[in-house]
Amino acid sequence: QVQLAESGGGLVQAGGSLRLSCAGSGQTLSRNALGWFRSTIGENREFVASISQNGESTVFADSVKGRFTIGRDNAKNTMYLQMNRLKPEDTAVYYCAVRIVGHYTPDPSRYDYWGVGTQVTVSS
Repeated sequence: QVQLAESGGGLVQAGGSLRLSCAGSGQTLSRNALGWFRSTIGENREFVASISQNGESTVFADSVKGRFTIGRDNAKNTMYLQMNRLKPEDTAVYYCAVRIVGHYTPDPSRYDYWGVGTQVTVSS
């Protein structure tokens, strides 16, 4: 069974940067699409970014396009989310997820395993 662990969250001022990591264990993730999502209290999980198996294709939510980048290192079984020019509205718990079969997609219901999340707080 796949296990995912996010790290790198924290408190940052508006305009600052954070880099989130998602480490996989239990099996290799190199053949799987991966994604980042976020949620706030009382809200559904919101798509942030996703990446194809080989890392060559990515897609971003409009709200983060141009500020966030997504990458992966299959040799390390790890995915990253570089977040720049952070805004208070980026405050959320960020989750990584893996899709066992299929292409990368912004639909959270298509992902099979999830990490427990890491808190990102952006102060104004």
